Amino acid sequence: MKNTLIGLAAGLVMSAVAGAAYAFPDGPVTIVVPFPPGGATDTTARLMEAKMAAALGGNLVIENLPGATGSIGAGRVAAAEADGQTLMVASLGTFATNPYLQKNLAYDPVKDFDLLTVAVRTPNVLVANPQFEAADVAALVEAMKAEPATVTFANSGTGSSDHLTAALFWQATGTEGVHVPYKGGSAAQTDLLGGHVDVSFQNLGAILTYVQGGQMKALAQTGETRHSMLPDVPTLKELGYADVVVNSWQGVAAPKGLPAETKTKLNEALQVSLKDPGIVEEFGKLGFEVVANSNEEFASFLTQEMARWKGVIEKAGIQPE
Repeated sequence: MKNTLIGLAAGLVMSAVAGAAYAFPDGPVTIVVPFPPGGATDTTARLMEAKMAAALGGNLVIENLPGATGSIGAGRVAAAEADGQTLMVASLGTFATNPYLQKNLAYDPVKDFDLLTVAVRTPNVLVANPQFEAADVAALVEAMKAEPATVTFANSGTGSSDHLTAALFWQATGTEGVHVPYKGGSAAQTDLLGGHVDVSFQNLGAILTYVQGGQMKALAQTGETRHSMLPDVPTLKELGYADVVVNSWQGVAAPKGLPAETKTKLNEALQVSLKDPGIVEEFGKLGFEVVANSNEEFASFLTQEMARWKGVIEKAGIQPE
């Protein structure tokens, strides 16, 4: 009898220890944003923060670790323990194009992360400074063909979504523009507003106020269909450039190897936070559409995105730095 009681007690202790080992969250969950505060990635994380924390029953801490198009922060997350306590919200560039643009990358976006969801997406908009002569895409293409490599395209940096969208546009139209990289979208927008560069592909939310105020003119957008915030601006697809359908997107990931229970809880918390009507509305005001897809859908989508942008990068001759 004594041995039976001892065995039972030991079993209860082991069960309690096992339960404690799988307790999640165990303290604050850190969401790494591999970009500076204030950008699209940072905004995505902060809009999700409160609802996701409530769904997890714990606290969330956002940590900005900018540098090298997100690769510094992503490398840190890839090396973290796979216990769900460290997550990452990052962009198309961090997930899909850094492997082809950076030498000796400290992470593999497929092998080193559990891909949880594509949170949101937004189209890019082809905008021009008001003084630029071309009033539409047809006139822009005509001008670029008449005088090759003279129209300047501002972007937020080599390999950024806006740079690669421009490269894809040049390939689709048989033209060539002048690549003018800046350190971030804000700097590119400032010079566009000042008339120092001609055109740029920028996230809808970043330039909407300027377009509405007449400080920039929108020539086209890159979504599958026209966005409700710019109903009078045609898509490049409807103008005959079916391959130039591009969305900038933000995805959520964790270090590879999450325990099944932890992954399930994170997935549930992400769905609750992203699909909350108030959060959907807030994202909508910024030009973002909530996606909130499954782990499997994110993985399949990333495979397609990586293949697509690898082709664009190789065709454009963009070399890893």
